[in-house]
Amino acid sequence: MKYKHARKQNQRIQQITESTLVVGADIAKKTHVARAVDFRGIELGKDCVFGNDHQGLTKLVTWMKELQRRHHKTEIVLGIEPTGHYWFPLAEYLQREGVRVVVVNPHHVNKSKELEDNSPTKNDYKDAKVIADLVRNGKYSEPKLPMNVYADLRILMNLREKVMVNFGQVQRRIQNWLDRFFPEYGQVFKDWEGKASLITLSEFPTPSEIVALGVGAIVRRWKEDVKRAVGPKRASQLLETARTSIGLKQGLAAAKIELKTLLEQYEMFAKQLEDIMMEVERLLAQIPGTKEMLTIPGVAIVTLAGFLAEVGDLSGYDHGQQIIRLAGLNLKENSSGKKKGKSTITKRGRSRLRALLFRAVMPMVAKNAEFKALHQYFTKRSHNPLKKKQSIVALCGKLIRVLYTLGTKRIPYQPSDVLGPVRQAQLQMAA
Repeated sequence: MKYKHARKQNQRIQQITESTLVVGADIAKKTHVARAVDFRGIELGKDCVFGNDHQGLTKLVTWMKELQRRHHKTEIVLGIEPTGHYWFPLAEYLQREGVRVVVVNPHHVNKSKELEDNSPTKNDYKDAKVIADLVRNGKYSEPKLPMNVYADLRILMNLREKVMVNFGQVQRRIQNWLDRFFPEYGQVFKDWEGKASLITLSEFPTPSEIVALGVGAIVRRWKEDVKRAVGPKRASQLLETARTSIGLKQGLAAAKIELKTLLEQYEMFAKQLEDIMMEVERLLAQIPGTKEMLTIPGVAIVTLAGFLAEVGDLSGYDHGQQIIRLAGLNLKENSSGKKKGKSTITKRGRSRLRALLFRAVMPMVAKNAEFKALHQYFTKRSHNPLKKKQSIVALCGKLIRVLYTLGTKRIPYQPSDVLGPVRQAQLQMAA
């Protein structure tokens, strides 16, 4: 692994040649700063301050092209620090202009800035030069901006995450309302989101209204929209519970307005989530290999859509280990001399992808036979047993490799291939 990293580093350094104009840009919300150097780090020309609009980006391209002409360079490489979202329009614009865009790690920028002037001082001009130096020394990576269907998928899955947060807040607020005005409601409806329950909450939510209506009127209203699962028995239980309720009796008029507002928000967010997932399913149908990836027991549409939204086109990767590094699930070790420190994951990657994989693997160790067997083996083996959380992290990497293999080779899930002959033998010996 160390040799592979060194080889990759050498390849990046070799790409920065005498004919390369290296530009470092510090990105902000409104005003950016760029500085240019050659392959030895000698600064070329004055810095360029440009705005975050068409006029500003045109100014940047003109400035770079002029430096390229004046210093006889054949290629331009622009490096940026991918903090926030302000760099997305800039990167897409420059790619259309034929300028190669690379990214540097924000941690590297923070740790390298003192090398510039032996001072921890931070400013836009200094950061732009530090970024340019990191690029010329090969300390950069190629950004994987989502394209076509993957761009739509990422936007929709990010939107779904935000709507889910709002949806959860409204659900908790409705439960809060019930705890105040009808705390015994859960004895009748264990799930207040059922159809008959939502009718009750919309039209006669308070205990006094339920008592006033009576069993017959309640059943008749339920039966207009719900044909099964509710009847006189449930209505009688609701009525008896309402008669002895300890819910608040004051402020009921305002409480009904509050609940009506919350239910409207609940319905709106539920409809938005339904519309988003319909579009997500349509997009997934356009991506080769999704049908095969969905054959993995425990992997649903939401998991797969979130994975592809973060990773993008699987054909852009040479192997699954690259995606593991993208997620920050690759291991790091702190060792010195005879002291060997413990290994942990780097967490230098997409935190959203990491969280998605962790949430996906948790139920898989209970329901997917192969992942369950691997989890038991990792945590109970005699040599170097893993803690449960460490095993889950290891299985996140396994899930990535399985998804990558099925998605690129377009083959369905095969339990024997997931374990492999060596692991199967180890599991049998452990058993």
